[in-house]
Amino acid sequence: MRSRLYSLAALTVAGLALVLTAGCGDDNNSGGSKNLSGSIKIDGSSTVGPLTEAAAELFREENPDVKITVGISGTGGGFEKFCAKEIDISDASRSIDAKEEVPVCKKAGVAYDEIQVANDGIAVVVNPDNDWAKCLTTAELKKIWEKGSKVNNWNAVRSGFPDESMKLFGPGTDSGTFDFFTEAINGEKGNSRSDYSPSEDDNVTVQGVAGGKGNSGYFGLSYAEENKDKVKIAAVDDGDGCVTPSKETVQDGSYKPLSRPLFIYPSAAALKRPEVDAFVKFYVDNYDQIATQAKFVPMTTEQADKAKATADKVAGGTS
Repeated sequence: MRSRLYSLAALTVAGLALVLTAGCGDDNNSGGSKNLSGSIKIDGSSTVGPLTEAAAELFREENPDVKITVGISGTGGGFEKFCAKEIDISDASRSIDAKEEVPVCKKAGVAYDEIQVANDGIAVVVNPDNDWAKCLTTAELKKIWEKGSKVNNWNAVRSGFPDESMKLFGPGTDSGTFDFFTEAINGEKGNSRSDYSPSEDDNVTVQGVAGGKGNSGYFGLSYAEENKDKVKIAAVDDGDGCVTPSKETVQDGSYKPLSRPLFIYPSAAALKRPEVDAFVKFYVDNYDQIATQAKFVPMTTEQADKAKATADKVAGGTS
């Protein structure tokens, strides 16, 4: 009798374990589900690209049957594809342009929401042998980069700087980094000199700046930190003293005016597919791990709460 009671007890415990296991399998708070499949097409910002790649890599560990492609055509190029319904999610290092891009999406019937995923700073970089431009004022950066500028020697930037020729490198005009830097430093969108070497590939800018003692450029902080052996990061003085970009100065806003939020734009139509919905939730739920792995600045708690609320609101393609 006792052995029979033990057997019944064992069966009861085993049954309970099965119920608990089944319940755990339905928990999808992190966006992971072994049953997900399909594909997700993403394109856009060269800055946000590595961040989204990191998110995709971690997501695929839980969802190996979901194929995620991440292209890099610049923020403007991404929005062009997004509004043409060629991709599911657009990576962006600036908000969608209200005058030029929003009407295109609206005409095409593309509904979307903006979701912040991280923070970033734009780093002004110089050649490692440059021992004079340790800190540049925003006025000096404007003198170098504004439309019509003929500055091609460091002695024209500040009295006391050496007679050293300058070649400039930076992102192309389709880049959100270009748009943000130009407006923040030169005061107006598009107000940039055009006689520099542009590229959507940050590595080209790194090689260009590394190629001459007087060379300079700008791109995302994370990539600058990855290439500290090839370029040197300059501090920026917005009037309150010299501040070097870092996780702390970007997150607390003291690195002015070159700190910025980074976004993804999922379309409402794409979010109706469970794999896209799960990926977006995974992205914002694991923001700290993703940003840290990709060497970006994580969102603040307040920013993350807002991002999660937006992701929950648009779940299933509703907004």
